[in-house]
Amino acid sequence: MGNIVAIVGRPNVGKSTLFNRLTETRDAIVDETSGVTRDRHYGHSEWNGMEFSIIDTGGYVTNSDDIYEEQIKKQVLLAIEEADAIIFMTDVEIGVTDLDLAVAEMLRKVKKPVHLVVNKVDNNERLYDIHEFHKLGLGPIYPVSSVNGSGTGDLLDKIIKTFVRDDQAEVNDLPRIAIAGRPNVGKSTLMNTLVGEERSVVTPIPGTTRDSILKRFTKFNHDFYLIDTAGLRKKGKVNENLEFYSVLRSVRAIESSDVCLLMIDATQGIEAQDINIFRLVIRNRKGLVILVNKWDLIRKDTNTSRDFTLKIKERTAPFQDYPIIFISAIHKQRIYKVLESALKVYENRLRKIPPGKLNKVMLQIIKNYPPPLSKGKNIKIKYVAQLPTHAPSFAFFANLPQYIKEPYKRYLENRLRENFEFTGVPIQIFFRKK
Repeated sequence: MGNIVAIVGRPNVGKSTLFNRLTETRDAIVDETSGVTRDRHYGHSEWNGMEFSIIDTGGYVTNSDDIYEEQIKKQVLLAIEEADAIIFMTDVEIGVTDLDLAVAEMLRKVKKPVHLVVNKVDNNERLYDIHEFHKLGLGPIYPVSSVNGSGTGDLLDKIIKTFVRDDQAEVNDLPRIAIAGRPNVGKSTLMNTLVGEERSVVTPIPGTTRDSILKRFTKFNHDFYLIDTAGLRKKGKVNENLEFYSVLRSVRAIESSDVCLLMIDATQGIEAQDINIFRLVIRNRKGLVILVNKWDLIRKDTNTSRDFTLKIKERTAPFQDYPIIFISAIHKQRIYKVLESALKVYENRLRKIPPGKLNKVMLQIIKNYPPPLSKGKNIKIKYVAQLPTHAPSFAFFANLPQYIKEPYKRYLENRLRENFEFTGVPIQIFFRKK
């Protein structure tokens, strides 16, 4: 389950620097996800095997006509509402300000873990200055320097201790399928069509808030959970804090799902925002089925669906191995095919290839077409292992892993897909020193 950590605090205390350090931004967030990563304020982090999301609330309240204090309060409320843990950043150079005291007062009432971080402590002299921050009444102080990274390890150790470790137990081990997409593409219609108005068991997912609802689906010999999301919105529309909640909930619904049904509006084609959601699904390594809804409204000839499919795959390259289903949620067209595809992708995501079979197939393929010479050196891959991760990932052990380039990596991924059933599932490939 995705834990979310929010960073709050006055402007210029170093929130973004800490955020970049924790997410190693260059890898963590490559694209601007609609509304969410506005200026890259939403990222992924991992510490001691625990993955979590980090939100730098500084990016959320930038209306210049707002006075600072109001802005900060909005950030803090956003964090209190949505995060599982909160980092409250202050600055040792400036000391405790009235604004810090006001924020601390809000945070003392919160039932969530709050970690008080004093930034810019980059020499011993400044260590003596951190004691005045005890007056904020928020427990232990974590002195850090977000510029050089000192102190961040202790902070992260403490944060991940407070996380609820996989609360899957509360929701059984059933597949969890999220319906995602832009507003008005027909997500609720699909949900209602699937679940009907029958007594569906509605349980909030542990760790998510009001608008992501979990509905148990037990018809036609199927048994899984559907996650109802609030929809991802365009940047320009995200003015009110409520919008942020809905964006965050969509992010969290995708994070807490196994397979994502990404709905696209056939009458509008695939848009930039659909691609943002697509990338979010891939970045979280979730299973994917693309649904083209409102297909009943499209005038068709022999090649209409083929052309539409090509357009989608062109926009999502290099990952193109996923099902695309043309549906009409309102007329219940191909709805059962949607369920079958989603559960097939779920199975593919859990697939484990026996080591003997994996090596026999892949080593022969590598022998027939070895990695190209690099700097006159022969690269030899000796062994392949599937890693014990949630989503399929493989390690190829080689004598000179650093010389294997991206095109060869893609070649290997395509061969894995040809020989083993991984449709709808992002694959990770690593090269390691044997």
